[in-house]
Amino acid sequence: MGTKVYIVNKSSHDFSKAEKFGLLIFMSEGRLNRYGTNDMCRKFEDAMRNSKEDDWILPCSLNTANIIAASIFTMKHKKLNLLLYKPSTNEYVERVHVFC
Repeated sequence: MGTKVYIVNKSSHDFSKAEKFGLLIFMSEGRLNRYGTNDMCRKFEDAMRNSKEDDWILPCSLNTANIIAASIFTMKHKKLNLLLYKPSTNEYVERVHVFC
């Protein structure tokens, strides 16, 4: 299996430029309840159950959802691979952080 890009929330944004980093996996869709953190944890843990350490997290949507997604990935892999959208170039920037 190839690399995956875990996208926190499917929105109207065009994520097609992220496809060069791997298969796009949307972990949620539509409006999220900013206080529904238990639901986010369950959804994101389920979505990332088969994630690998070389996969990516693409943050978007609510800050709370991004924090939860990044925390789950970091706890699982001891690193955090982020794809950050850069509007000025219409491209994604890769950032990798290793935690011990």
